[in-house]
Amino acid sequence: MEEREKNQIREQLQEELKAMRENALAEIRGTDSLDELTKLRLQYIGKKGELTRILRNMGSLSADERPVMGQLANEVRDRLEEALTAAAARLQDKAYEDQFRMETIDVTLPGRQRAPGSRHPLYQTMDEIEDIFISMGFGVEEGYEVETDYYNFEAMNMPKNHPARDMQDTYYISGEILLRTHTSPTQNRVMEKMRPKLPVKVIVPGKVYRRDDDATHSPMFHQVEGLLIDEGIRFSDLKGVLLAFVKRFFGENQEIRLRPSYFPFTEPSAEVDCLCVMCGGKGCRTCKGTGWMEILGSGMVHPNVLRMGGYDPENVTGFAFGMGVDRLAMLKYGVDDLRLFFENDLRFLKQF
Repeated sequence: MEEREKNQIREQLQEELKAMRENALAEIRGTDSLDELTKLRLQYIGKKGELTRILRNMGSLSADERPVMGQLANEVRDRLEEALTAAAARLQDKAYEDQFRMETIDVTLPGRQRAPGSRHPLYQTMDEIEDIFISMGFGVEEGYEVETDYYNFEAMNMPKNHPARDMQDTYYISGEILLRTHTSPTQNRVMEKMRPKLPVKVIVPGKVYRRDDDATHSPMFHQVEGLLIDEGIRFSDLKGVLLAFVKRFFGENQEIRLRPSYFPFTEPSAEVDCLCVMCGGKGCRTCKGTGWMEILGSGMVHPNVLRMGGYDPENVTGFAFGMGVDRLAMLKYGVDDLRLFFENDLRFLKQF
């Protein structure tokens, strides 16, 4: 190739590079969109862009001219990169400003406040029960929700095949491991832990499980167990403690009555009623006209239970009681369906 033709090619490439640079810079300055800026980048300095196309013609240049042309091409690329970076920053700032203009904050509007939550009514009831008995000198113990057959039944004077087990059908995890049916198993565990110390004076709040499910029963519900063991404890002590509790919980005008009953782990045993909270003892549909409502079971601790707990029934006596927190909450708040406590309906829960 003649020297004249090579000079023409070199000059032509130089002109194309300069023209491309000026056109690209003009378009970059004029664009007002980040998407358009991306397209310009690909158009001019992308792998298939204008700069690449021009450089493909460098093969016709001499070995001495190629480095010079390559340097010019790099200068053009660097200049375009700077322009693209500056334009991107400018357009990004503009986008932020546009967004802020569209999202203007009206400082005169009231703030959005989060409504504070509250403790569940069942746990409010349980807290109140605990406070009452703590004020009477009782300690609070926590038992195991997953229990053994021995502590749940046998240590409570209900050996294998005892008919009282039928009333406490529960959920078994294995042959000897189950979900406790009452908080009473903790009685024996507390006695084992504290023996031979006296007095043993505790309440045990917690969840229990039975196969029940209707308007007044739930497969999972809450109980509070009470236990007092000491020398010379009498049935009258039990009645006095329960009367004091009922007056604190339902009001000073309350009264209780004790009816003979049967529990395997107490002897003698009694069901405890209080005046109907709906009619004050006058008789209504809720109490079926009797004026009384059952609230808990109680009795003197059975000698067999004392022995299995490590205490001598010849030297000490005690009483125990168990109350359903769910039922007490229903009576106190006038709730007619137990399932309302577990449906998580905020319209219901916000009332407490």
